Amino acid sequence: MPRRKFRHSQRFDSPADRTHQEYLLDQPAQLTTRSELLRLIRGGEDTYLELKVKLSNVERITQGIVALANTNGGTIIFGINDQLRIEGVSDPEIVRDELVRICREEIVPPVVPIIDMIAFDSGKRVVALDIEARNRPYRTKDGRFYMRFGAEKREVAREQISMWLDEIRPLGYENVPLFTAEESDFDDGLLWTFASGFEDTSPTANLYHTADFLKKDLLLAAGLQDEFFPTVAAMVLFGKDDRIQELFPRSRVTVARFSGDNGNAQLIEKVDITGNLHTQHEGILRFIERYCDLVKDRPKKSPVDESLPVRPRARYHVYAVREAVANALVHRDFVLRDIATRFFVYDSSIEFVNARRTKGFVPPGSRAIRYGITQRLNPQIASIFKRREYGTSVPNGGLPMILKQSERVSGRRAELYTSNDEFKLKMYGA
Repeated sequence: MPRRKFRHSQRFDSPADRTHQEYLLDQPAQLTTRSELLRLIRGGEDTYLELKVKLSNVERITQGIVALANTNGGTIIFGINDQLRIEGVSDPEIVRDELVRICREEIVPPVVPIIDMIAFDSGKRVVALDIEARNRPYRTKDGRFYMRFGAEKREVAREQISMWLDEIRPLGYENVPLFTAEESDFDDGLLWTFASGFEDTSPTANLYHTADFLKKDLLLAAGLQDEFFPTVAAMVLFGKDDRIQELFPRSRVTVARFSGDNGNAQLIEKVDITGNLHTQHEGILRFIERYCDLVKDRPKKSPVDESLPVRPRARYHVYAVREAVANALVHRDFVLRDIATRFFVYDSSIEFVNARRTKGFVPPGSRAIRYGITQRLNPQIASIFKRREYGTSVPNGGLPMILKQSERVSGRRAELYTSNDEFKLKMYGA
């Protein structure tokens, strides 16, 4: 039976009482022999190993498989009693066939099982079911979710699923379903304006409901039959402004103006901007344009009149600013719920601060991104947000264009750096 190495801390038990988890940490993938099976059993049940005397209660077995699949995979061995002694199963072929049926018919999405039947010299035979977690989250056919904590399995409420999915699928967070959202939470005007921007000759194109269109055409929702679970991407792109703040508060962004060259200066204005990405994009640009001039060409140099009571407005390249705002909104790392996207306008610069996990990104990633080699998050959000049909009018060129045009206008190279799970871009004005 194939075994995988789990990346978890080991328990400090004696060598004779090694757990299933510890065994997997040290062993390469291989088929399980009788002696190896005995070593697994001797450690007793833990997060990755469950022992059963027989397959009698299909509902509980289904829940156990779902719990292991949602946690990080593991093994269920049939034919072991509570005293960790081998009793065996009377007909392992029937147990195997029933396990295959359970994994295929009782679990959504279906689990691909790896089943091993092991015989001992005494004539007793056990069945080991190895479960791999590939398409989490899994649920029972009646819509219940389970996870395994130590030797116990617990039911997980739908409202809690997004919390542990932060760690399960961090790079695919835009695909996480929002189980509390409904079809009425979407801005039909924005959604269908986007849809109508494409040539569609299908006679049924205009007969779709919002839920059907999000699920079938845009792949931004999940669910079986009449179920509708929109994804994070669907909500931040097409959700109603007031509902997004309630359903997905971490999408909020902050813009602020300081009367100086850094955040220690006096705060003039600070605004939290909520709503879908279209609303946030327009709101951020309006705020910046209140305090800055956005131009296409480098202004002619003129002496600064030191007698003026206030400094003149700084000027920035219009496409560089628009692209920087779009990049911050699109490529935010939503996994980091406590780090908000911020835009700081100073007297002579604008700073864009975004949540971005530092681990695995710097230093190679921060260098490569200067040359257009992206490691972007949220590809689905990016593909829709930057489409002309979405209505945001985002320029092309990415970070290389931002750096080049910003320097062309101001004569100063923009600063780019990452630290403490934040990605920062500081653009200087003329």
